[in-house]
Amino acid sequence: MKIATFNINGINRRLPNLMDWLADNAPDVVCLQELKASQRQFPARALEDAGYGAVWKGESSWNGVAILARDAEPVLTRDTLPGDAGDKQARYIEAAVNGILIGCLYAPNGNPRPGPKFDYKLKWTQRLLDHAQDLWATGLPVVLAGDYNIVPEPRDMYETTSYKDNALVTPEARDLFRRLVAQGWSDAIRQKFGEETVYTFWDYMRNRWPRNAGLRLDHLLLSHPLIGKLKSAGVDKSVRGKDGASDHAPVWIKV
Repeated sequence: MKIATFNINGINRRLPNLMDWLADNAPDVVCLQELKASQRQFPARALEDAGYGAVWKGESSWNGVAILARDAEPVLTRDTLPGDAGDKQARYIEAAVNGILIGCLYAPNGNPRPGPKFDYKLKWTQRLLDHAQDLWATGLPVVLAGDYNIVPEPRDMYETTSYKDNALVTPEARDLFRRLVAQGWSDAIRQKFGEETVYTFWDYMRNRWPRNAGLRLDHLLLSHPLIGKLKSAGVDKSVRGKDGASDHAPVWIKV
């Protein structure tokens, strides 16, 4: 099964890019983030015509997450992250697809820091850790995929000082990611690429795409039943270079 995550950065604006990528690569499961579309604006019919069933949690103009399944209908298990009933931001959705539980997440950016957005980032990510621990305890095959908005290590970004005060690289954020992996989850890209530098995001500003000045923000974490079944992984970097592209590239695994 080929499972991918893709921060689409506006699904309706970039629908042609998404459709081309789906047609060329035929992933079995796709986790989408940053839909920037309300529940009613989600292009379910177009995706159905392309052969994909979907569950989604929309939010007008911001956030939004979805899980697509090729020639199948994802079975929704939850559309909010536990731990804060008052949090209405559309940042987490979970569904079963062909025997694997898929958690799709769009973690908060957290900038500027310090401030309430950074505080929310840390609290939200702690809630993710708590839920991930519960999922791990089930013993089920689980993939937690999405835009974590955390650069785990210095090797996961280009050499620069411009991010030194950015919420994506703070010790607090990196510590939360380390604690998540320490529960037992395998970082699939790191598992396959070892020490190699891999980027999944290139900002639109300062010519960062042509300079290959990237960050690794998009991660797929695997629970124990899937770790030994990981066959391959990659980043479809060429998608970032297309006209009208998202600032993220699709990241995928095969299990």
